[in-house]
Amino acid sequence: MKPQQKQKLELTWIGKGDEPKLEPRILIEQPELSYGDPSTGNMLIQGDNLLALKALEQEFAGKVKCIFIDPPYNTGNAFEHYDDGLEHSLWLNLMVPRLRILRNLLSDDGSIWVTIDDNEAHYLKVVMDEIFGRRNFIQTSAWFKRVSPANDAKYFSTDLDFVFCFAKNIDRFELNRLPREEKHNKGYSNPDNDPRGLWSSGTLTGNKTPKERANLYYAIKNPNTGEMVFPPNGLTWRYGQETMEDLLANNLIYWGKTGNSKSPRVKRFLSEAGAIVPRSIWLYDDVGHTQEAMLEQKAMSSTPFGTPKPERLLRRIVHLSSDRNELVLDSFLGSGTTAAVAHKMGRRYIGIELGDHARTHCQPRLKKVVDGSDQGGISKAVGWQGGGGFRFYTLAPSLLNRDKYGNWIISKEYNPDMLAAAMAKQEGFRYQPDEAIYWKQARSSEKDFLFTTTAFLTAEMLDGIHSEMQPEESLLIACKAFQQECRNRHANISIKKIPHMLLGRCEFGREDYSLNIVQVPVEESPDELAEEPDDHPDNDAPERSVQTNLFD
Repeated sequence: MKPQQKQKLELTWIGKGDEPKLEPRILIEQPELSYGDPSTGNMLIQGDNLLALKALEQEFAGKVKCIFIDPPYNTGNAFEHYDDGLEHSLWLNLMVPRLRILRNLLSDDGSIWVTIDDNEAHYLKVVMDEIFGRRNFIQTSAWFKRVSPANDAKYFSTDLDFVFCFAKNIDRFELNRLPREEKHNKGYSNPDNDPRGLWSSGTLTGNKTPKERANLYYAIKNPNTGEMVFPPNGLTWRYGQETMEDLLANNLIYWGKTGNSKSPRVKRFLSEAGAIVPRSIWLYDDVGHTQEAMLEQKAMSSTPFGTPKPERLLRRIVHLSSDRNELVLDSFLGSGTTAAVAHKMGRRYIGIELGDHARTHCQPRLKKVVDGSDQGGISKAVGWQGGGGFRFYTLAPSLLNRDKYGNWIISKEYNPDMLAAAMAKQEGFRYQPDEAIYWKQARSSEKDFLFTTTAFLTAEMLDGIHSEMQPEESLLIACKAFQQECRNRHANISIKKIPHMLLGRCEFGREDYSLNIVQVPVEESPDELAEEPDDHPDNDAPERSVQTNLFD
């Protein structure tokens, strides 16, 4: 009898599992677009968000506390900045690799929040169950985004979107509560002039029958009348006798206006009331609406983004999921709302957006936040007056591309520093050049190093490097070419030839994984070439500021 194959509940679709082999790019700072204090760690990245997420994965895996994304909803409607009408399977195929990297970026106590509507919500929930684990699902909240109904709708006025919340690890996750506002105190009064101040009341009865909870079925004495009172309607008291006696002794039982109620209640004082547990229905009075978001955008740009979210909505999510100085990430940044809100609330942030509007919408908006001239949105509510700063990055071009003969060569746009940083990322090393020892360009530990060079490596050069190494150190050298005598010359030095060592690893030469494509491009597999033409970076290539340490 054949053993039964293990089965699992999952959503399937055309193309599932055919995920792209992403090239881990380096990030290039554009100093003319960075603004304010450069030491804050805030990052604005222009480029394809899947490639940008891959670029961040090595440095930021396990370090992001809150992720918020507002992906295109796949409604079939035309948007100015997104082609939102994707075929269903394609939409899922494009979302899944992003969600996988986003999960890797989350800290163990972090959470991800995704806004979505009816078109893909139910499928997205199942996909996120599979990626994040169903036990890590926290809540689906409904955001009422419209102030007035759409009376021209064919069937229903679509008045709400959904917000999915998943934890990375539900055993480590803690949700912040909402601060108390005046409206939360409306139910408090002091009808008996209790010197302890305003209070509200809660029920004293449980919902079990006496037979099931006999120890909670007993009589208590009304101090006003001396009457012995049992729980009403055959219910039980909520508390045991010892606790009830303490409540009675401390005047925490309210017997109604006449003092002889048969259904007494327990007092809860405003002075002891804590923060508010968030509800799963988010009304526009509390978190804003789409019209409010559009007005915020008009104040920021003469060409407002087509599908913004209000700052108050992001304020709630950022508040519930993070604390000051913790890292917030949005890989569908849109007009920059998440970054603006995170900045005003004292969080660090990474925002990723494709296309020119990363420069035309996001960067100018964040400049106004830094200057303090943005007094819209939540600015007055949080007392924002300006400060901080951010750095603006673009993705480096693909490390390899084909020459006119179809051979894979190193991109001419890479200068030696860029190449060294890119090779470190490819090999899983941290690019951190030593100030004194030139061959210690990158490290994977205190004893393991990587050296990338475009020079022809000779045995004499190799011996010189080896003479400087400590016995317990190891070195990987990535070079364009080397003497045969170098091969296996030293046991603690390995040599690999570029670009041969990179071929077949990932989809070099591909720049676009965005959600505005009509169909997934078919990529060729790089050829395994024995020899390459002269393809080392031109020494005259323009100098660029390479992001060497994302934590500096």
